[in-house]
Amino acid sequence: MTTSSADGARNAPEPEKKQGSRSRRIRPYALTGGRTRTQHPLLMETMVSVPQYDPALSESLMPESRVLYERARGRLSIAELSALLSIPLGVVRVLVGDLAAQGAVLLHPTADTFDHDHSVLERILSGLRELPA
Repeated sequence: MTTSSADGARNAPEPEKKQGSRSRRIRPYALTGGRTRTQHPLLMETMVSVPQYDPALSESLMPESRVLYERARGRLSIAELSALLSIPLGVVRVLVGDLAAQGAVLLHPTADTFDHDHSVLERILSGLRELPA
């Protein structure tokens, strides 16, 4: 139930909070400024980590990016970050891409990176052949 204050404004119930600082009603495109693509090719399985944690950088980030930065201190995939934080996958990709552009996070190569590199495949095959039977 809402009530009117002396100035005629309505006092609505407090919106639900997510991650302790933002309303759940914020649209995903508002978090990314309408962007849906990143400079880096980020697949669901792309692993993300923080090479050197910086508390001052963490404090300067917007809440969603801060939570991603904090969670990436342990190596996690884009999909894991999305699921753990209940943030849409596309939003996580854009925010992690921004963190990577700042040098705040490290993006680990995926199998897709080596898709056309025959020398890597040959080294893997050679290693498999050398394993004891």
